[in-house]
Amino acid sequence: MTLMQWFIFILIIQVIHGLGTWKLYIKAGRQAWEAFVPVYNAVVLMRIINRPWWWVILLFLPVVNMIMLAVVWVETARSFGKNSNLDTFLAVISLGFYNFYLNYATDVTYIENRSLQPKSGAGDWVSSILFAIVAATIVHTYFIQPFTIPSSSLEKSLLVGDFLFVSKFHYGARVPMTTVGAPMVHDTIPFLQKKSYVFDDHKGSNSWKNKLQLPYLRIPGFEDIERNDIVVFNQPADTLLDMNNFRPDRNYYKPIDKKTNLVKRCVGVAGDSLEVRDGFVYINGKKNELPDRAHLQFSYYVQPKTSQFNPLFLKERYDITDGFGIIPNSNNTYYFSAISDEALDKFKDNPNVVSITPNIQEKGVRDSNIFPHDPNYNWNVDFFGPLYIPEAGKTIDINLNVLPLYKRVITEYEHNTLQVKGNQILINGAVATTYTFKQNYYWMMGDNRHNSIDARAWGFVPFDHVVGKPVFIWMSWDGKKPRWDRFFTTVSGTGKATSFLIPFLILALAWFGFNKWRARKQNS
Repeated sequence: MTLMQWFIFILIIQVIHGLGTWKLYIKAGRQAWEAFVPVYNAVVLMRIINRPWWWVILLFLPVVNMIMLAVVWVETARSFGKNSNLDTFLAVISLGFYNFYLNYATDVTYIENRSLQPKSGAGDWVSSILFAIVAATIVHTYFIQPFTIPSSSLEKSLLVGDFLFVSKFHYGARVPMTTVGAPMVHDTIPFLQKKSYVFDDHKGSNSWKNKLQLPYLRIPGFEDIERNDIVVFNQPADTLLDMNNFRPDRNYYKPIDKKTNLVKRCVGVAGDSLEVRDGFVYINGKKNELPDRAHLQFSYYVQPKTSQFNPLFLKERYDITDGFGIIPNSNNTYYFSAISDEALDKFKDNPNVVSITPNIQEKGVRDSNIFPHDPNYNWNVDFFGPLYIPEAGKTIDINLNVLPLYKRVITEYEHNTLQVKGNQILINGAVATTYTFKQNYYWMMGDNRHNSIDARAWGFVPFDHVVGKPVFIWMSWDGKKPRWDRFFTTVSGTGKATSFLIPFLILALAWFGFNKWRARKQNS
């Protein structure tokens, strides 16, 4: 739905609300017209049900409002003496239309200054749980989101099993586009393995489910994405039926905010010209210099001198990342899937190593799995580009040669129609020789260059797919035991990351002790 369509929809809801509650407003000492005025009627209703005015804000926050509406329906009924479990059930199951029954079919009496304390322990428990969910959903959606590193594409900087806090406010929190869904659940409801949101998964459908989608909106952030930032984003080309089982389907579509979350390094920002040579990124003709915490890794073929070669021992000794296995080959070599430059400098001098050969693809040999998936572009993971990364407001010449690079941008991300007739390109039905981009795009890659499915596979990442910036590792687990030195460390910065676990524990114990002392003093 467009913003205008949402505006009309909200006005209709306001009229329905007014028709269903105007008599209740009168019984509460208000005027009938107050039930019909958008936003103001919610402020007045908060006074009627004896709740704070800021609840009105919660009623307009997507996802959160699904919980708050149910709470307000119940609170309205209770403000007019309907406190039974049956009343609560009817208020919720009727989606608030129980108020119509109270408004027209009953002679209820308004209870002014009613007690807000739950009538039972169960009620108190439910109330606490509901508002804990609301608070957590607000934090999760607009401030900080927890995230777990699932793969080794950024090994050395971020490890498999790192648990992160991702800031939404650095680049600006994105308002949820999927308005009807389970709070704090991304794609799939745990254990049930069911979709967590309401959406029609067939592109082009005009169903009511798709009509419930909000247009893209983002709260302004306080910094832009910079080159070499680590960024969490929604995978642009995600057509997975189930993010847990990774079953792709070309005809399966998701809302942007429900596409699979990925974390990569932004090696190219909007306006850059990017090229990959021998696996190394060049920006505007210059080799990209990574932060000192970043460690590039490539795959190699290692030939040992004797049969006593123990690759697992060497892996541990030289801190070789190897989430994909060390594979013996028939020609008396071993394939190491990921060795960093630092490990390689030590590893190559081992007396039991005859040679180490990098697994670099040949320039000009096309890999069909590599963007833009066009036979005219002989690119692979190690030799790629050059290509221009689109910047909002910038115009490029468009022709049949460059069209494969920007076709998805023009159609999928910027929602234009595109046709090719002979040598002519038609955008939105008009012949086009230039195109002006509507938003910024970024190039996201892994530091583990031969074991990362990244922009080289699916191209540009639009800014509307950006989720946030990882800022803090609060826990790390290697699959068997905790990595204590990574607890409470920052993601960015220079030099070796410092753990703040001990200072945190000291502060936590001091706070706990202070509260104990204050409680004892108050009771004495």
